[in-house]
Amino acid sequence: MTLEISNSLQTCYIGIGSNLANPVAQVNAAIEKLQQLKNSRWRYVSALYRSAPVGPAGQDDYINAVACFETRLAPEQLLDALQQIENSQQRVRRERWGARTLDLDILLIGEQLIDTSRLTIPHPYITQRNFVLVPLAEIAPELTIKGVPIGNLIKLCPVGALEKISI
Repeated sequence: MTLEISNSLQTCYIGIGSNLANPVAQVNAAIEKLQQLKNSRWRYVSALYRSAPVGPAGQDDYINAVACFETRLAPEQLLDALQQIENSQQRVRRERWGARTLDLDILLIGEQLIDTSRLTIPHPYITQRNFVLVPLAEIAPELTIKGVPIGNLIKLCPVGALEKISI
């Protein structure tokens, strides 16, 4: 996989989540930082959604959104940039699916299929997370993932608590 900046823009979708340290503020701060990402052109972001946590018991609910922008960054460069944003917002990796100030996940990059030790695209759990599929469908209703329309994926997705919030 190349680490060079490409001449062509790739549309990417990023899942955003937080359930610590004022999650709404964390998500909004991340959105502002994504809008300023170098070698990228901002497009849009979904509404914010409150969702029940996936993972260890005892966590607070998450605030989630999905952002879309075009980038010239290679996938692993994009991953590095997202991890820098997470770190700038005091992301600590203690346990898998544990509480966190910020989680930024690359959901899709164009039509790319990637499976490396660092990165899997499409995101491996994209079709199992209503807190990803619903905001993603809000900003990209015609999207297909591995040939399946997003509306069909939502119908097949496990039902969970999901609430659109207004701020």
